[in-house]
Amino acid sequence: MTQTTNNLASDSWAIADLLRGDFRQSQYGRIILPFCLLRRLECVLEPTKEAVLAEQQKIQAMNLPEEAQEKMILRATGGLSFFNTSKMDLSKLGEAGIKANLESYIQSFSKDARQIFEYFNFAEFIGQLNDANLLYKVVQKVRTIDLSPKEVSNHDMGLVFEELIRRFAESSNDTAGEHFTPRDIVRLTTSLVFMEDDDALTRAGIIRTIYDPTAGTGGFLSSGMEYVHELNPKAVMRAYGQELNPESYAICKADMLIKGQDVSNIKLGNTLTNDQLYADKFDYMLSNPPFGVDWKKIEQEINDEHNHKGFDGRFGAGLPRVSDGSLLFLLHLISKLRDSADGGARIGIILNGSPLFTGGAGSGESEIRRYILEADLLEAIVALPTDMFYNTGISTYVWVLSNKKAKARKGLVQLINGVNLCGKMRKSLGSKRNVMDDSDIATITKCFGDFEVVDARELDKPAEQKSNRGRQSANPKTEAAKTFAAKIFKTHEFGYRRITIERPLRMSYQFSDERIASLRFESGALNAVMQWTYAEYGAAWIDAELSTNYGDLSNHQDAIRRYIKLHFADLKEKQIKDLLDRHTWHDQLAIMLKARRLQVTIGSAQFDDMNAFDDMLAKAAKKQGISLDAKEKKTIEAAVSWKNPDAQKVIKKIHKGKADPIYGLFAGEGDNVGKTVEYKADGDLRDAENVALDPSKNVNAINEAYFKKEVQPHVPDAWIDASKKDGKDQQIGIVGYEIPFNRHFYQYQPPRDLAEIDADLDAVSAEIMKLLQEVHS
Repeated sequence: MTQTTNNLASDSWAIADLLRGDFRQSQYGRIILPFCLLRRLECVLEPTKEAVLAEQQKIQAMNLPEEAQEKMILRATGGLSFFNTSKMDLSKLGEAGIKANLESYIQSFSKDARQIFEYFNFAEFIGQLNDANLLYKVVQKVRTIDLSPKEVSNHDMGLVFEELIRRFAESSNDTAGEHFTPRDIVRLTTSLVFMEDDDALTRAGIIRTIYDPTAGTGGFLSSGMEYVHELNPKAVMRAYGQELNPESYAICKADMLIKGQDVSNIKLGNTLTNDQLYADKFDYMLSNPPFGVDWKKIEQEINDEHNHKGFDGRFGAGLPRVSDGSLLFLLHLISKLRDSADGGARIGIILNGSPLFTGGAGSGESEIRRYILEADLLEAIVALPTDMFYNTGISTYVWVLSNKKAKARKGLVQLINGVNLCGKMRKSLGSKRNVMDDSDIATITKCFGDFEVVDARELDKPAEQKSNRGRQSANPKTEAAKTFAAKIFKTHEFGYRRITIERPLRMSYQFSDERIASLRFESGALNAVMQWTYAEYGAAWIDAELSTNYGDLSNHQDAIRRYIKLHFADLKEKQIKDLLDRHTWHDQLAIMLKARRLQVTIGSAQFDDMNAFDDMLAKAAKKQGISLDAKEKKTIEAAVSWKNPDAQKVIKKIHKGKADPIYGLFAGEGDNVGKTVEYKADGDLRDAENVALDPSKNVNAINEAYFKKEVQPHVPDAWIDASKKDGKDQQIGIVGYEIPFNRHFYQYQPPRDLAEIDADLDAVSAEIMKLLQEVHS
């Protein structure tokens, strides 16, 4: 921001001095912004004011509809797309009837300009100002500010509006970054998106469309048009956008109105749920969607479009987690790409780090990245410095996507590390402490345009200023040099195949008194509360199937409920009723008594081969004359068995085919020699391995080679679960994609020498001891 625009913003914000006391701080912006906008429109219209009034006098007698009148009056504006037919201006409103005069003045604007003030709820604030006897004073203050195009360009006026919004946001604890993007970031993104369109930058009369689904105050749209017109004044740019916030929408619409754009292409509403430009495709798209904002409120609409329309809608590739909707905006933009047969399109979108790597293989985020990379839409990702935005200091990235890649770029993605390309601002603006100058932007733009690999190159940037407060180390750690680098990767290099690695289940069992006693209680949610209840009230119960008092809690229900409310609040009413029901206790008692009878035959020794459990249980039950249903068998087995790494592997099935140990079919041992054995898998030992993609080789061959090298030498009894297949290519392993940006540009910093650390510790210890001696003396 220049000093001139900063002064203009300060002059405008000075109106707040008049409002203090009668209005809340959160209301200042809602008054100041529309008044400044009104003054700007008035200044723009001033040169053609007389011509418009004369034309209006001629047309008035024709009795034409409003729309026809507007079209005829616009001819007198000298190319503007709005007008005002009032003979008044802010200097002629008077004091006595200022409220009525100002309302009449605003109603005299053409329809599009008039609607802008409606979105500010300006009429309501005019009434409040008038009631507080402040309206005349505010008008007099505003009319002295010169906002004419000769003094303030459209670009600078945009900066003034953005500075006012920032101050408004600070005063009301609002989030300025939701309304506009810093101009240095806008400039960089615009340069990356437009730089390869030679026709737009050179041919006279060329027409291009530009779109922003999160338009804010229109900064991206304005910058895109300015960038092209600087290089090719005869190019025709048509702006389209949609914005959710009414006030930001009003400013964007006013900006487009002043620039002569068709403001019917600027829409108000939620882009994700109500795309008001659904039938349109565009040449260029620029967007800075909100970072990390959840979409729970619109989850149903998004899911419906995903499930019912698939790829015929916008979200066929997948849905990200509900806590961050950034990738939804990216998918929306991709759906707006002009067809490559018609010349194609390019996207520039600013995202935080989450979309690069969040979500494992098969997740919505991974599937979206997979779709983008396999469709070869991603051209480059640029890492920006931290502290670049007004509302956050987190790491951010510019993604550049296109369906008209140059031949040299096909199948490739460029990663540009520009985290050190910035300088410190003299005064922070919110969280924005860093700024990119023209040379920083040029460095990134040239690297992208040349599509080159840049080895880490040291930058001529000042070192970070360290605090000199407190004790300083005698041997401080050497700071890493500030560098710039870029790398190029094949699209498949960001992909991997997640294979599931299983290991055999090993279990032992023992019919010990302790394990059998655990059958007295259910194993689920009621287990702990049943143990407490038995300890408190079960001392007199008799362990007999026909016992009349066993499980009778009728005299203790109130006390039990009070205890549950305090200590087991998660229990539901049905579970509480089951606890208080004698049948629940009797069912468990019956199983425990059967297990005791089985113990007579089986004994209480430990067995480390679970494969013999069923036969032994069946023989013992027959000998004791016990009948066990499936549920009882399962309950007893769970109580008397446990996982034991030293036990025998549990067999799941015997096969007749050949052994294939990589996929879990092993040659039998002991009694199963000559057979092929499949073991049960131990879920607790289950693991996953990510195997790099390589389209030039067979999937199974890649998986098996990785398994033999990285897994089998360490766990010989492991195998690949061949049932876990990718939903798209039906090959073993689920495909995932991630872009580990920081890993590719990591610079190793060796730790300080131990002797230096010890010397610092000794110095600190000596200093502490000296201070303690002073205290004791």
